Amino acid sequence: MKILVDADACPVKEILVKEAKKRGIPVTMLLDTSHELNDGYSTVVIVDQGRDSADLRLVNLIAPGDIVVTQDYGVAAMSLGRGAKALNQNGLVYDGDNMDRLLFERALGQKIRRAGGRFGKNHKREKADDEAFRSAFIRMLDGDG
Repeated sequence: MKILVDADACPVKEILVKEAKKRGIPVTMLLDTSHELNDGYSTVVIVDQGRDSADLRLVNLIAPGDIVVTQDYGVAAMSLGRGAKALNQNGLVYDGDNMDRLLFERALGQKIRRAGGRFGKNHKREKADDEAFRSAFIRMLDGDG
């Protein structure tokens, strides 16, 4: 098992590195060239800034049993399809029960935005979001999620 992180805008890098390090699980952070990271533990993979470069590289690294941390529903869907577990930075565990709905909502939101509308709200990140991630991540690491 390894942990793969779509790390460009990931606010929980410190939490996941701390928990992975406790268990000796390798972490690979994927970033584009406009970001920099050196946490002393993770392997960092830098990709071009091209559209979906980090996502495509991440998906190509997935093996069954890996854990993928991403906000991207498409990456999450591909992760599940490759036998990995996936969750987002707020502790949402992606699975077969919610993936179709999430992808549909993403497509609907894109359609509304293309028509000039607004879809959904982004809320300010709170400590509860970090705790929800930590809890879901630990369950996943320990085989309970």
